[in-house]
Amino acid sequence: MREITNVSMTTMPMQAPVQPVQQADETWRKSIPAQVFLNHFFAMDYHIQHQNDLFDLAKFPIFRQFGGLGAADNKALEKLLLNSWSAEYALRITPVVNDEQYLQSSLHWTFPQAYYSCLFSARAFLAVQGINVSNEELIRKRIGNMVVRGHYPASVGYYALGPINSYRIQRLPMAKRIADSGRDLMLPSRHTSAQIEVAQFLKTTRDQRIKALRNAVQKNPKTALRSARTGEILQKFGPEQYKQLAKQIGYTTYFDMLSRLRISSTNREIERFVDSEVDVRLFHQSLVNIVSHVNSVHEAYVAKALGIEAYRQLIAKLPTYLQESFVRERLNTVIEPMLAAAQA
Repeated sequence: MREITNVSMTTMPMQAPVQPVQQADETWRKSIPAQVFLNHFFAMDYHIQHQNDLFDLAKFPIFRQFGGLGAADNKALEKLLLNSWSAEYALRITPVVNDEQYLQSSLHWTFPQAYYSCLFSARAFLAVQGINVSNEELIRKRIGNMVVRGHYPASVGYYALGPINSYRIQRLPMAKRIADSGRDLMLPSRHTSAQIEVAQFLKTTRDQRIKALRNAVQKNPKTALRSARTGEILQKFGPEQYKQLAKQIGYTTYFDMLSRLRISSTNREIERFVDSEVDVRLFHQSLVNIVSHVNSVHEAYVAKALGIEAYRQLIAKLPTYLQESFVRERLNTVIEPMLAAAQA
């Protein structure tokens, strides 16, 4: 038997290196959740820009007749608006930084800033109606009812209702079908596809809320739904049980969708965005546009309740960096013209 010697290392089998294409595919796979989230908010922004209906508010009887309580508690109202504008200011200045890595990591605070800015402006909107609540679930339900009653323009006036697997999507006429999970992950490029994406966002948001409520209800023996036959806590829900949960949830609106930013900021989901390859700058801009639109609606109602002179005085008390920023521009280009149009 002949002895084998001097075997060259080059003849030994070696593990094939990971190909650049494989690496790119893996990076993209990890980026899918972030891309879906970007698509959702881009679609919200697309719908807002396409509708271009902010000044329709001035024609609404509900806006024209809106009186509120005036200056019932100016200090509390000023604090709510200051919190809203401070969060929006921080959100707006972040994309100015020309550093992609910084923008990527900044999602940890820009996500909640967008949500809390709208939350505080919503609280101000409620406060001038004598509704002083800080509980976010109560705020969510109050705002949901106001969406349904027509306080908001069509651009953010859509909503979902009904039990799981039987949702009804309202005020998104082009979204007759909800996009399935096999869509191509491309950004919406037409108003129809944007409405379908928004409808999908409503659906997944309502799914999350109903499932979270189910878990909370069933974990508590005092609230758990039980079998009528055995008295045991139900492990599986049918249509009747889901109808009960749907009534407790109320409506799902733009506000619930924005609250996904708060949820994402407090769990590991945020890491997916930090490590992904989505267009972070586009994400920031979409959030800025959505927040500006929603806050403009709320601020218009506040100004209508206070009267324009009292509203100007409120802004005059702000720190200079806010007075001379988007707050002043919004006053001049949106709030004052809208109130003048409502009186015409």
